[in-house]
Amino acid sequence: MKIISYAFKNNDAIPDKYTCHGDDISPALEINDVPQGAKSLALIVSDPDASSGGFIHWLLWNIKPETTVIEEGNAPEGSVQGENSGKKNVYIGPCPPSGMHHYHFKIYALDDILNLTPDSKKDDLEKAMEYHVIDSAEI
Repeated sequence: MKIISYAFKNNDAIPDKYTCHGDDISPALEINDVPQGAKSLALIVSDPDASSGGFIHWLLWNIKPETTVIEEGNAPEGSVQGENSGKKNVYIGPCPPSGMHHYHFKIYALDDILNLTPDSKKDDLEKAMEYHVIDSAEI
């Protein structure tokens, strides 16, 4: 399984367009080689360098497994957006107060469709995914 973005390369800086200094929209993501048997995909975008011990920028689940592109600025149709660290159900772009931060876009292939409400947070998503992850990939 693979996830890439044409907006930036793995370990490169995220362009301002996708941060609080620009349009603050999600970059387009391409997903390839989803394993057979996947019933849904989930995405966690996080910053482990945040002073609070980590900042969640975007949570998505119940993405259709045949999805090959997550369009710029949009959540895939039918997916559910969870509550990020800003207590919103949308993408929040990088906006570190100081220093260099690293951002992880991690996609999971799951053997189930998750029964979570939009007020669910990262811990809820990870608990629901437990024992259901077939494969994962990260940029």
